[in-house]
Amino acid sequence: MPENESIPELSYEDAYEILEAMVQRLESGNLKLEDALAAFEKGQEAARRCDELLEQAELKLSQLVPTENGSFEEKSWQADS
Repeated sequence: MPENESIPELSYEDAYEILEAMVQRLESGNLKLEDALAAFEKGQEAARRCDELLEQAELKLSQLVPTENGSFEEKSWQADS
Protein backbone atom coordinates (compact mmCIF):
# COMPACT_ATOMS: atom_id res chain seq x y z
CA MET A 1 0.00 0.00 0.00
CA PRO A 2 1.47 3.36 -0.91
CA GLU A 3 2.26 5.41 2.19
CA ASN A 4 0.20 8.44 1.10
CA GLU A 5 -2.92 6.42 0.29
CA SER A 6 -5.61 5.99 2.93
CA ILE A 7 -7.80 2.90 3.13
CA PRO A 8 -10.89 4.58 1.57
CA GLU A 9 -8.91 5.09 -1.66
CA LEU A 10 -7.38 1.61 -1.87
CA SER A 11 -8.05 -0.99 -4.50
CA TYR A 12 -9.85 -4.16 -3.43
CA GLU A 13 -6.62 -6.14 -3.53
CA ASP A 14 -4.71 -3.67 -1.37
CA ALA A 15 -7.53 -3.39 1.17
CA TYR A 16 -7.84 -7.19 1.32
CA GLU A 17 -4.09 -7.49 1.87
CA ILE A 18 -4.34 -5.12 4.84
CA LEU A 19 -7.31 -7.06 6.19
CA GLU A 20 -5.38 -10.33 5.99
CA ALA A 21 -2.36 -8.76 7.69
CA MET A 22 -4.50 -7.42 10.55
CA VAL A 23 -6.16 -10.81 11.04
CA GLN A 24 -2.73 -12.47 11.21
CA ARG A 25 -1.53 -9.91 13.74
CA LEU A 26 -4.61 -10.43 15.90
CA GLU A 27 -4.43 -14.22 15.65
CA SER A 28 -0.79 -14.19 16.76
CA GLY A 29 -1.92 -13.26 20.27
CA ASN A 30 1.28 -11.28 20.83
CA LEU A 31 -0.20 -7.77 20.77
CA LYS A 32 -0.71 -5.41 23.65
CA LEU A 33 -4.31 -4.38 24.15
CA GLU A 34 -3.96 -0.96 22.49
CA ASP A 35 -2.08 -2.49 19.54
CA ALA A 36 -4.77 -5.17 19.20
CA LEU A 37 -7.49 -2.51 19.20
CA ALA A 38 -5.63 -0.49 16.57
CA ALA A 39 -5.20 -3.61 14.39
CA PHE A 40 -8.88 -4.46 14.83
CA GLU A 41 -9.97 -0.95 13.82
CA LYS A 42 -7.69 -0.94 10.78
CA GLY A 43 -8.99 -4.38 9.79
CA GLN A 44 -12.58 -3.18 10.15
CA GLU A 45 -11.85 -0.18 7.93
CA ALA A 46 -10.22 -2.45 5.32
CA ALA A 47 -13.19 -4.85 5.48
CA ARG A 48 -15.62 -1.95 4.92
CA ARG A 49 -13.59 -0.87 1.88
CA CYS A 50 -13.64 -4.39 0.45
CA ASP A 51 -17.40 -4.61 1.03
CA GLU A 52 -17.96 -1.22 -0.63
CA LEU A 53 -15.96 -2.24 -3.70
CA LEU A 54 -17.74 -5.60 -3.96
CA GLU A 55 -21.11 -3.86 -3.82
CA GLN A 56 -20.02 -1.47 -6.58
CA ALA A 57 -18.86 -4.40 -8.71
CA GLU A 58 -22.14 -6.25 -8.13
CA LEU A 59 -24.06 -3.25 -9.41
CA LYS A 60 -22.07 -3.36 -12.64
CA LEU A 61 -22.67 -7.05 -13.28
CA SER A 62 -25.17 -8.05 -15.89
CA GLN A 63 -26.15 -11.23 -17.61
CA LEU A 64 -27.19 -12.19 -21.10
CA VAL A 65 -30.61 -13.80 -21.17
CA PRO A 66 -31.99 -15.60 -24.24
CA THR A 67 -35.08 -14.03 -25.77
CA GLU A 68 -37.95 -15.78 -27.52
CA ASN A 69 -36.57 -14.93 -30.98
CA GLY A 70 -33.22 -16.61 -30.27
CA SER A 71 -31.17 -13.49 -29.61
CA PHE A 72 -29.86 -12.36 -26.25
CA GLU A 73 -30.83 -9.46 -24.06
CA GLU A 74 -28.71 -7.86 -21.35
CA LYS A 75 -30.31 -7.75 -17.91
CA SER A 76 -29.02 -6.66 -14.55
CA TRP A 77 -27.68 -9.50 -12.48
CA GLN A 78 -29.64 -10.24 -9.31
CA ALA A 79 -27.91 -11.99 -6.42
CA ASP A 80 -29.72 -14.93 -4.91
CA SER A 81 -30.93 -13.97 -1.46
